[in-house]
Amino acid sequence: MNIRVFTNWWLSMSNNNQGGSLGLVTCITLIVGGMIGSAIFSLSGFTIYNAGPSALISWGLAAVIMLTYGLIVAELSVIFPKSGGVFVFPAKALGKKSERGKLWGWISTWGYINANIVAIAFAAIYVATYLGVGFPIFSNLQIPLAIVSIIIIFILNSVKFSVAGKANTVLVTGLVITLLTYIAVSMFSGSWEAKLLTPFLTQGAAGSIGFLSVVPTAMVAYGSVVAIAFMVSEVKDPNKNVPKSILIGMGIVFILYFLVILATVGLISADFLKENAGMRYIPLYAAAFTKLSSLPWLSKVISISAVLALFTTMLVVMALTSRALAAAAQGGMLPEKFGKNNKSGVPVYATMVIACLSIIVSCFPQFTSEIVGFAALFASITISINCISLIVARRNNKHVPGTFRAPGGTFMPIFALVVIILCYIPDIVNGGWKIWLYTIAWYLLGLFIYKVYSKNSIKDKTKENV
Repeated sequence: MNIRVFTNWWLSMSNNNQGGSLGLVTCITLIVGGMIGSAIFSLSGFTIYNAGPSALISWGLAAVIMLTYGLIVAELSVIFPKSGGVFVFPAKALGKKSERGKLWGWISTWGYINANIVAIAFAAIYVATYLGVGFPIFSNLQIPLAIVSIIIIFILNSVKFSVAGKANTVLVTGLVITLLTYIAVSMFSGSWEAKLLTPFLTQGAAGSIGFLSVVPTAMVAYGSVVAIAFMVSEVKDPNKNVPKSILIGMGIVFILYFLVILATVGLISADFLKENAGMRYIPLYAAAFTKLSSLPWLSKVISISAVLALFTTMLVVMALTSRALAAAAQGGMLPEKFGKNNKSGVPVYATMVIACLSIIVSCFPQFTSEIVGFAALFASITISINCISLIVARRNNKHVPGTFRAPGGTFMPIFALVVIILCYIPDIVNGGWKIWLYTIAWYLLGLFIYKVYSKNSIKDKTKENV
C-alpha cells in the first residue's frame, strides 16, 4: 500500500458507529494520556544532559519510529479485531496450528505483563515524589500515596470503560492545560534565552552524536501509542478510529513534547545539568527553581501536571495489561476466571491481579528504578513479535478493500523491526548479566505456566469431544 492509497483511505472513512463504545475523541485522549507520563518530566532531563538542545531531534526521531510501530499494530487490530492484542495478534497470526500461535502470544504477553506492572508501580511511586516537591506536606508519604493511587486507578478500570474514558478525557484536558501553562510562562517570561541553544549538536555530555544515543530513551515516552489498537473490541468503527486516533494522538503528544523541551533548554543548559546532577531527572522543576523563581506557583503547576500525567498513564497501562491477561486466560494460558468480564464488560479479576501486583512492587521504591531498567529487553521482544506478526498476517489474510492498511507495504514492519531492535540493543547490553538472569528466570516461569495450562486446556478439549 502506497501513501496515495493510505491518503484515500483517510479521506473516504465514513462516520458509522460499528464496534464498541469508545469514539474518536475518547480514543485520542486515551492515547495522549497514556503517552504523557513521567518520561517528559524526568527522562527529558536525561536527554538534554546527553544531547543538549539536539534532544529536540531525538524526540522527533523517536516519534517517527513509534508512529511506524503504532500503524503496524493498527493494521493488526483491523485484521484481528479483539482486545488484548499483545496476545491476540501473535496467537492469530503466527502459526496455523493454534498451539504454536498461542505460544508466541504467551511469550509476547508474559514480558508485556512484567514491564507494565513495573510501569504502573513506578508511576505510582512518583505521584508522591512530584507532589512532595510542589507540596511538602506529601513528602513523607511515598508508599501510602502510591497504594492509594493504584486503588483509585483500579476503581476507574472496574467500571464501564466508556466512563473511565470520560474520566481520562477530563484528566488529559487538565494535563494539557498545565503543560501549556508551563510552556507559555517559560517562553514569554523574559527569562528564556535563544543563546542557550548553541552549540546545538555538541553541547550535551555525549557529544555530537548524543541526539542518536538518547533516541531509545525518548521512545519510552511514546510507548502507549498502541493503547487503542490493543483495546480494539471497545472502539467504535475501529477501521477508522484506531489508526486516526494513533496519528492524531501522536501529533498532539509530539507537539507538546517538542514545546516543553524547547521551553526547558532555553532556561537551563546541558552544562547546568552536568554541574547539578540532582537536577537531571527534574528538569522542569530545575527551570522553575532557577530562572523562574519569581513565580513560586509554577512549581505547583508542574506538580499537578506531573500527577495528572501519572494518573492517565496508570489508567491506560492497567487497562491494556488487564485485557492482555484476560485474552491469555481466554486462550487457555491462565485460570479461566481471569478471562471473565463483569457486567460492565471489564475483565475485573484480571484487573485486580494487575492492581495487587503493582501495589506489591510499589511498596519497594528502593528497588523499582533498578527493575525498570529490565523492561528494555521485554519491550524489544514484544515489539519484534508484533512486527513479524504483521508480515505473516499479510501473507495469510487477503486484504479487504476499504479496510486500513499501514503505508509502505512489507518495508514498514521490516524497517520498524530492524530500527527498534537497534535502538534497544545499547540498553540491553549495558544492563549486564543481571538483565539476562532476570529475563531468563521470568521466561522460564512463563514457560512453566504455559505448559501447565496448555496441558489442562488439551485435557478439557478431549473431555468435550468425548
